Order: sequence, then structure tokens, then C-alpha cells
Amino acid sequence: MRGPAEEGSAHKCQKVHKMGDVAPMEYVSTRGGLDATDFEGALFSGFAPDGGLFMPSAVPRLDVPTLRRWSAFSYPQLVKELCSLFVTAELIPRSVLDDLIDRAFSRFRHKDVVHLSRLKDGLNVLELWHGATYAFKDLSLSCTGQFLQYFLEKNQKHVTILVGTSGDTGSSAIESVRGQKNMDIFVLLPHGLCTQIQELQMTTVIEENVHVFAADGNSDEIDEPIKELFADADFAIKHNLMSLNSVNWSRIMVQIAHHFFAYFQCAPSLDTIPLPVVEIVVPTGGGGNITAGCIAQKMGLPIHVVAVVNSNDIIHRTVQLGDFSLSGDVKATLASAMDIQEPYNMERILWLVSDGDSSLIKTLMEQFSVSKSLKLPDDLHRKLTRVLGSCAASDEDIVRAMRRCWDENRYLLCPHSAVAAHYHYAQLDGGSRSTPRCCLAPASAAKFRDAVLRAGLVPDVPPEISALTTLETRSTPLKSGENWAETLREQIEDVAQRRKM
Repeated sequence: MRGPAEEGSAHKCQKVHKMGDVAPMEYVSTRGGLDATDFEGALFSGFAPDGGLFMPSAVPRLDVPTLRRWSAFSYPQLVKELCSLFVTAELIPRSVLDDLIDRAFSRFRHKDVVHLSRLKDGLNVLELWHGATYAFKDLSLSCTGQFLQYFLEKNQKHVTILVGTSGDTGSSAIESVRGQKNMDIFVLLPHGLCTQIQELQMTTVIEENVHVFAADGNSDEIDEPIKELFADADFAIKHNLMSLNSVNWSRIMVQIAHHFFAYFQCAPSLDTIPLPVVEIVVPTGGGGNITAGCIAQKMGLPIHVVAVVNSNDIIHRTVQLGDFSLSGDVKATLASAMDIQEPYNMERILWLVSDGDSSLIKTLMEQFSVSKSLKLPDDLHRKLTRVLGSCAASDEDIVRAMRRCWDENRYLLCPHSAVAAHYHYAQLDGGSRSTPRCCLAPASAAKFRDAVLRAGLVPDVPPEISALTTLETRSTPLKSGENWAETLREQIEDVAQRRKM
């Protein structure tokens, strides 16, 4: 079992600063094509102007005494401590930051916000889904919504948020900003490819600032018109366009806390030197949560991150073979929120493991954007495999893991969580029992009735989820063959005009 990534020497624009070092927290593009910005600039930008993604120029390095002290913290306390490292007090004073995070978590159903279920044979399941939409994205997006509101009120600004969703991002983003007068959100969903509940969680929100589009396409196809509008610099500036997909640094930042909390819950003891390693198994589609895990490693947390995917296996092939290439169309699976062929956060991970070599990343990503095919350089691939493991699960694997977990524990897994459990069971059956392991559970089984039924199990659906089928719905269809970017453009202009009246 490998430990965390080695602390690299300062190289290019990425550095590691030990706690106690005084340095301004700045954000740079993974492609190196612009001056550094602060947290506010990264928050409102989404993609960097050169097409890259924002990352902190320096990653704080935590020492062992700090890790031991943090081990007693609650999940919200960990979020506050971590955010304070990446958001300067000049931008958001610490007392205000703490208050914003408390407000973000005030709607969560569990008193601890997240909860670890310890099941049979070392299966530890960290439930990240106790927020408004029963998905882990509520954690980061509820905080991001508060950060946005803080700056918008302070600066008397309005933004237009564009989001493409494969299932859960859209509803979590909507819940984080619904009803806010200084934000309009436009969400594109792949009609018929989300579960009914996922779609209803978006289309039943009848708020003046919420605009939902149901597209005849898959999750990658709906990203295209969004990219087109962001690429139109004049239009993007005119309407203050921004994204709440996991391209947004704020989401990655909050998700770092998942890994710290999982480690502290599952590490057998922090009294030994070196500290014990814990394996964090992360179901992933766009790669945001594994990016957060790789940053946690860089900060000194002794974890080994395993990216687990469904049949859309580009991340798995990248880790195992160095093959970052598309393989046909997106496949519809039981773990629908992970049905993604182009995991944009892999750019962040490759930047991290290359020690911030923005010139290399720019060259690789430009090659990928043209050919949709990329073979990682051998040295970069070796570095990647030192910090990240991977596994892929078929629908049959997912069903078996859901059924086995129920049979052994009377515990219902969602199909995404079952991808992580599949990895655990494969390791268990192969005789691997020595390293503590935590499987992140990104969503509640309540949202995935069809998958639960396919596993031969009985869905347990809470009343507020069942009630969605009785509510009024509202969405705009985007039909195949139409110019979706032009439709979006017209709708955004129309909303802007009505707002001025």
C-alpha cells in the first residue's frame, strides 16, 4: 500500500508551504496563461481565461501535531479550518467565514452533518448525503452559495450561473441559490438519463431565478453549449457568467474536508510515527472529489486515494494505463451521476502530480481537446500511480455490491456508493484486510429506486422525496438538432431584460 504523495520541491508555479509560513493565498491557472488571482476571483470565474482550471499556487503542509489536534474536530470545524487556509482573512474575516459555513450546514438533517456507518468486515461508509437533495454536492455547494452571496451583497453585483448536470449537481446548485435576487441559475440536464427523482428535484423548483432546460443529449453533450457561451468573452463579461460545476475551485476546497474527516474516523491511532495510512475509496465522474483527496495528500494527510468509476472508465484507464482517451459514447449506467466521459478535473490532478508544470499541462490538454485521445508521458503516469489507485465496476458489480451489503448489514447503498463497496469487497475477497478503508457514499439510495429494485431490494423513500411526484414542474426542452447555445443565449438575454424592468 502506498502512502501519501511525497512533498515536491518548489517547481514552476506550485509550491508547498509549511504551516506557519506567511504567504498570500493566490490562485493560478493549470495552463499558466494569466496572472494570479485571489479566492474571490477564482470563485466567480469557473474556468480560467486560458481554458485551464484554478488551483492554489501554494498548498499548505500540515505537521503531525496539527493533524492530531484536528482529529478531535467535528466535520463543520474541519471545513472552517481548511477554508481559512485557502481564503484570506482580508477577503472574508474568520468570524464571518465561520458564520457562513454554519449557515450553509443549517439545513442538513444529521446533527453531525456527515455520518460514518461502520459495517461488517471493515466496510466503513461515510454518508455525505444528509443535505437538502440527498447528495454529497450539497456539502460544497451550500458553502459556495454562501460565499457567493457574501461577495455579491458586498459588491452589489449580479451573476448568471450556468450548470450542466449528469444528475446531482443541478439540484444541489439550485438549492444553494434558489430565491436569491442577485443570482440567476440556468441548469441543463440530460432528459431521461437522470433518475426521475433527480430530474424532479430540479424541475419542481418554481423560483423566479431558476431556469431548467431538459436536453435530448448526454452529460458531455450538454456541456458543449455551456463551453460555447463561456468562450464568448463579450457575452460572458456582459452577463457575469460563472459555473457551479466542479470546475469551480470553491467546491474542491470544501470537499477536502471529506478526506480529513474520513481519515480521522478510520485511522486506528494517531500516536504512532509515521501516522497510519487509510485508504479513501471515492466514487467519481468529473474527478472533483479525487482532486480534493490528492490535495489532502499534498497537505500531509496519510491517505491513499482510490478512484472508483462505472463503465465510463476513462479515469480508471488513465491511472492503470496512462490512456486519457475517449472510448465511444457515454454509457448509461445505474450510477448515472458518474456517466461522464470527459472528467475535466483530471487536468487539476495531472497538474498536481507534475509539480505544477503548467507548460506540460497546457500542451497535453490542447492535444486532448483536438484529438480526444492522449497517452500520458511515462514519467507523469508513474507519478500519477503513486498517488492514485483505481477500479471500475459494471452494472452487475453494482447490483451485487448493493445486495451483499444489504444481506450482511441490512444497509441500503445507492448505486454510486455501491461502486466503492464493490472495490472493498474485491479487496476483502482477495485477502486484503490490513489497511483501514473508508468508502465515500455520495448519495442516498432513496434517489435511485430503479437500481434498488434491480438489486431485488425494497426502496426506502422519505416523504419529501415521494412528494416530488405531486408537485408542479417547469422546464424548457432542448431538442436534438437545435442550436442549444443560441437558445440559452436568448433566454439569458431575456431574463436580463426583465430584471432591468
